[in-house]
Amino acid sequence: MTSFFEKAVRFMAIAVLAFEMPVPIYWLTLHGWVSFWRRHIRAAFPVVVLAAWGIVDGLLYRFRQELFRPHRMSWLAPVGMALIAFDVFTFATSEAVLGGRRIVGHSELADSRELIARGLYAHVRHPRYLGMMSGVFGAWLIVGGPIIGTTLWAPSMVWLVLVLLMIRAEERELHTRLGSAYAAYAERVPALLPFRLPSRMRHSSSPREHRP
Repeated sequence: MTSFFEKAVRFMAIAVLAFEMPVPIYWLTLHGWVSFWRRHIRAAFPVVVLAAWGIVDGLLYRFRQELFRPHRMSWLAPVGMALIAFDVFTFATSEAVLGGRRIVGHSELADSRELIARGLYAHVRHPRYLGMMSGVFGAWLIVGGPIIGTTLWAPSMVWLVLVLLMIRAEERELHTRLGSAYAAYAERVPALLPFRLPSRMRHSSSPREHRP
């Protein structure tokens, strides 16, 4: 029989998945039709939130028996908990730097031209998304147990593709809205990891016009 602690950890992991997995749908919908939502700001947040969390959390609930089978906690659980803790840290620090309105997309809808590059954003352009990926991966380690099969990894791979599409869409929107200021920022600060891999292209190219 699983202990109260194990049940609590599993519940925490499922809550992380329910909160984080809809995020790519939210931002893809917001960025994909940003001009439309700017004309309908009052409707934007409730409609997009209901669509994203309704669809994804509905699917998680529909397949709950396949995805969240009870099992004895393994050595992977502490690793998963540490990854979730990193997610919480990046969310809290990002919210402290950006503010609640900006972190949910108000600056996109208001067409704000302010570039924030302090705190974690001085080191990576998307710390919130790095933390989100860490949290989801950690939650899968907890709910998946010692043997992670295709039942868990198939939806997570689809989700990862959506995350990469979301980041690309957000980069395009930021380049369009902030122009040369964001291009210079993107040249200076990596997207997700606080370092850049060596690239001959970076050394051979001149200070350049940055394309989205």
